Amino acid sequence: MTSEREWRLEMGLLLGVAAALVVSGWGPFDRATWVMEVFPVFIAAPLLLATRERFPLTRLLYICIAVHALILILGGAYTYARVPLGFWLQDLFHFERNPYDRIGHLAQGFVPALVAREILLRKRVIKGAGWLFFVVTCVCLAISACYELIEWGAAVAFGSGAEAFLGTQGDSWDTQSDMAMALIGAMVAQLLLAGRQDRQIRALTAPPRETGETLMANWR
Repeated sequence: MTSEREWRLEMGLLLGVAAALVVSGWGPFDRATWVMEVFPVFIAAPLLLATRERFPLTRLLYICIAVHALILILGGAYTYARVPLGFWLQDLFHFERNPYDRIGHLAQGFVPALVAREILLRKRVIKGAGWLFFVVTCVCLAISACYELIEWGAAVAFGSGAEAFLGTQGDSWDTQSDMAMALIGAMVAQLLLAGRQDRQIRALTAPPRETGETLMANWR
């Protein structure tokens, strides 16, 4: 059962994402691009609410999903090639292009890796840390490839009208670079956060301790 502290955290994250979504949608740079960029948020939020009682996620995963949603929302508001944070990073590190799109694709590997890992572990689909790492990484690469196919479809359907959504900024190797960032994100997430996620999974799925009253009731 979700504790009051966890419930407050989840509701705070939900309200924060919802507020950011409303603000970003008030006057985005390009309305069609905003819809395409934030569409995953409209899918994930109802799904998480619908499964919260029967399959609650760890606190770590809820936080990571909320951060990923904010990355998508910010990119949708400005389009990835025009996000001010990206221009700041470009000036700071002397990049040739606005790198915010790379941040988005890094998150596209980082967060789904934790999602896939938690589901596979809790459903007991895979045994063995090595196989788990490999399969999770493959899942994230598959997600990244599907997203690139969606971008390709948008380019075919809308032509130059899809440039803001694609965010290639003239890079002919943008697709390969995006998938490489997702791969890096998936591996880094597992290497850095696997231990913490495992501890939170154990705490989340551990049977509740029986109180004295419960023991007496069972004995009777």
